[in-house]
Amino acid sequence: MKYVVAPINHALSLIPSDDKKFCETAAKNILDTFGEEKIALLIETWDSLGIKGCLDAERTSVVESFIKFLRNLSSLKISHSKLDDAMMMTAFVQEFERRLGQKRKARGGASLETVADFIFNYYEFKSTNEPSHFDQDIEVDKWFKCRDGWVVGISCKRTLRERWKQLSQADRGTLSHFKIRELWHLITFDKDLSDDKIVRLGEQGQIFYLPDTSETYKKCSAHPGMKNYVRPLNNFVSDIRQLI
Repeated sequence: MKYVVAPINHALSLIPSDDKKFCETAAKNILDTFGEEKIALLIETWDSLGIKGCLDAERTSVVESFIKFLRNLSSLKISHSKLDDAMMMTAFVQEFERRLGQKRKARGGASLETVADFIFNYYEFKSTNEPSHFDQDIEVDKWFKCRDGWVVGISCKRTLRERWKQLSQADRGTLSHFKIRELWHLITFDKDLSDDKIVRLGEQGQIFYLPDTSETYKKCSAHPGMKNYVRPLNNFVSDIRQLI
């Protein structure tokens, strides 16, 4: 408790809970320099900078905590063998990594939601609340109102896997009932985005924004049955502006 749990708790408190602080400056520079046509680059940079910045902070914390642990281990008054030392050192690292993994997972899930907030703030787009009495089990990170009074929901995730079961139940009738024009998905990792998922959700009024360099986008945008369900990430801002 004294040499493992307490030091790990302290070290974890020093590791960022989000990657925002590592990314905002770079994101602003990209939009200032290249404009809205480079939204895909912004999101990719935000993702990679956030991961690198937070992992660097993790590494520094692990090394510093491990050095302190070794110092405490060498000063123990009780008898301990090399095997005891090896078991304690590996237990320390294993427990630290387990706790870091929990924090890393929560941090990664919020990353794209944060970048969507940044884009809305940068272009001064107004977001709105979810439709009244909308009680469907669908996670939507951002809403904006169109000029005709209907709304669009934006779901931000690296992959669709985590929200597939929820979203597959959002039929077009349900969306229309709440005056939801479409649900948009910002996705950066589309390896698990099968044709079946794109068609099934696309027919329900859901649109996928993908990097225009991805193989999935190239294939779907050239397909007569799927081209209406995929859009390039670089059009994201202009598509919002057109609707509002």
